[in-house]
Amino acid sequence: MTKPTFSPRPQRLALAVHAAMMALPMTATGVAICAAPSAAHAQATAQAPAQAMHDFDIPAGPLSTALTRVAAQSGVPLTADAALTAGKTAPALKGRMTLREALAQLLAGSGLAAGAEGASIVIKAAPPAPGGAKEAVLPVVTVRAGAEQESSWGPVKGYVATHSAMATKTDTAIIETPQSISVIGRDELDARGVNATIEALRYVPGVVTSFYGQDDRSWEWFSIRGFGSSYDANYLDGLRQPSGGYTVLQNEPYGLERIEVLRGPSSTMYGQGDAGGVISRISKRPRADAPREVEVQLGNYGRRRLAADLGGVLDDDGKLIYRVVAAGLGTDPQNDYPGWDEKRSKRTYIAPSIAWKPSPDTTLVVLADYHAFRTTSNSNEYVGQDHKRTRILTGEPSHDLHDQRQWSLGYQFEHRLNPNWTIRQNLRTARADLDAKFVYGYGSADALGNFAQDAYKRDESLRYTALDNQLQGRFDWFGMQHTALVGVDWLRVNFDDKAYTGAGPTLNVNNPVYGQPVADPSTLYESYVDKQRQLGFYAQDQMKLGPSWRITAGLRHDRAHTDNNERLAATTPRRDDSATTGRLGVSYVMASGLAPYASYAESFLPQVGSDFSGKRFDPTRGKQLELGVKYQPGEGKALFTAAVFDLTKTNVQTLDPEHVGYNVQTGEVRSRGLELEIKQELFRGLNVSAQYTWTDTEVTKSGDADLGKQLPNVPRHLASAWMDYKVQGNDWRGLGFGLGVRHVGKRYDDSANSLTSSSYTLVDAALTYDAGNWSLALNVNNLFDKDYLANASYGYPGSRRTAVLSAKYRF
Repeated sequence: MTKPTFSPRPQRLALAVHAAMMALPMTATGVAICAAPSAAHAQATAQAPAQAMHDFDIPAGPLSTALTRVAAQSGVPLTADAALTAGKTAPALKGRMTLREALAQLLAGSGLAAGAEGASIVIKAAPPAPGGAKEAVLPVVTVRAGAEQESSWGPVKGYVATHSAMATKTDTAIIETPQSISVIGRDELDARGVNATIEALRYVPGVVTSFYGQDDRSWEWFSIRGFGSSYDANYLDGLRQPSGGYTVLQNEPYGLERIEVLRGPSSTMYGQGDAGGVISRISKRPRADAPREVEVQLGNYGRRRLAADLGGVLDDDGKLIYRVVAAGLGTDPQNDYPGWDEKRSKRTYIAPSIAWKPSPDTTLVVLADYHAFRTTSNSNEYVGQDHKRTRILTGEPSHDLHDQRQWSLGYQFEHRLNPNWTIRQNLRTARADLDAKFVYGYGSADALGNFAQDAYKRDESLRYTALDNQLQGRFDWFGMQHTALVGVDWLRVNFDDKAYTGAGPTLNVNNPVYGQPVADPSTLYESYVDKQRQLGFYAQDQMKLGPSWRITAGLRHDRAHTDNNERLAATTPRRDDSATTGRLGVSYVMASGLAPYASYAESFLPQVGSDFSGKRFDPTRGKQLELGVKYQPGEGKALFTAAVFDLTKTNVQTLDPEHVGYNVQTGEVRSRGLELEIKQELFRGLNVSAQYTWTDTEVTKSGDADLGKQLPNVPRHLASAWMDYKVQGNDWRGLGFGLGVRHVGKRYDDSANSLTSSSYTLVDAALTYDAGNWSLALNVNNLFDKDYLANASYGYPGSRRTAVLSAKYRF
């Protein structure tokens, strides 16, 4: 077989012809705006425009230009008379919708209508009356701000999202993204009464939450596909939120528009991170139609909360839009020390933002927030040698405080250079300060029941700046439509930690007494400053080949540097790491909404320490193969996903068999599994979200006792289902109810698989009533108040029943 050769001249000629056609005005006799790919395909699409969904991205401008782009992006030929479109303009059009809906929006108010004639769509003057039309005129429809117009950075209508930028950093249809994504929108967050980000993840496949029990600090303990991601997977508005020590940056769920989970390696877009995936939060942003609401909450454990969400337009021409989200909360800790007057937890949150749109092509959004919370540490039960439950809390409430203050300020800038090229710059700088003290004990009590404990105190400060620059372009090349993205991102983190220890009170587990005096710890045992820098260069191409094939390819190179100033040791070791990661995915999107896909993705994560020879440890590497199918039929009111994956993490530290007390990087961990997820509006008023996960983890290479064992805190079986229904009949209109079930299977608590935590099943429920501007809701988690241990090895109790009554007024 002869190897084909290509001449550059025909390609340049094709590009020139394409550019000329794009710039060609419509003649007075009318021109075909787009040539049909085939007569059969064009005729079928023209005759049944409501059945085919297309992705449109068209700026506001002349109507003739907008129609040209509709034809190019849908693949359906359009014919129009230049005299009819002369002087007329069209609004911006963006989102996934049918050709009928796209034309209806562009032609609204123009006095024109679209009709099918054979294999083409013809734009003509609207008939004087529907009955007078001789052709199959497509009726003008009202296009609402629903799923078909959803933005990846905006609200989700109902439970079913259609677009997400999490995997690609571009506004991409979920069924065209060759990797597993779950999106929890504002409607679902409100229906389930989510009051902490970790609660939102309870109904997401592949994610195990709260494996260290109820945490009043709202620390987000979770793993994705078996790999703990609490420190490395925290993203807000596309930029990483780093953590250090006991300082974990948090986000108030009331201030979020959506929460997204990307499962599997993601370093090609985001740089360093563990193999399991990342979780992203999208803040509420200024909108002209933003809800104006005030909410009051009352609940058990002394819960009291007042929140407000206000926004609107500041000027007459709508170029300045603002939004302010605020909340104040007071609660009591769930873990109750007998005979002790519990300290209340207090939280304050305010997030102002403003959007400026000086022109249709330029947008600047400035986002800020302040979040302060004062609460207690995570209490655990005493665990004896037999690991049976004792219900005796360790620690000392008189020396128990977690006081954190954090703020952030940033902006998101976007400018459309021309209809095909856009630049973006996202920046955020933030700081968090923490004062913490607690009492903690190790081991077992002596023969008299005395359990030794130590007192601790930590002073921490974290400051970071994150910057992401992007250039996005759309063009046709070699018979494919391309959405290309190139970018440079940068992250700087400074973390200052001072930790003190001292003598703590002894606890008698047979007769515990709390409220004992504790001297302020004064022995400095940890003092250092970490300075981290990461610079990443990435490129991605999303290709559309014909009506169905979608190919996503990405490549990235990162440089990471860490300077660790050890004050006590008077040393300043430096670690330099670099890594190149890639991703390749292929999807086949059918007109029915079915989209099978296959993908390969990589990750890397820098490591701390060195081996016996003094060689610094290399980053761990993650590699994943994923096969799946997504199905989103009709108008986007349902999304069914299924995925199988094989994920391997290498360069894992394990014991050095030749040098006691040292590690080597010969370890390897494998995670395989199946994930199923359903999100659907079954019929008007009834929404369903359900998932099932089967995960098989194994340590495949190790010099320790964990060889051949499963990863701790990872159940083989994880399942959940939630539904809520709002009555549609006149008699009970406004009444609604919800019911959810969560099951977490048995899992091992330690790496040697010698200890297990039992499986548990919890029930959640909701009762709601909407009456005009008022809405009332009663949300109950763990309805039957099941008493269980989330982790038997460390004695962390799970969340007990919580009941929250909310009253919301919109105006």
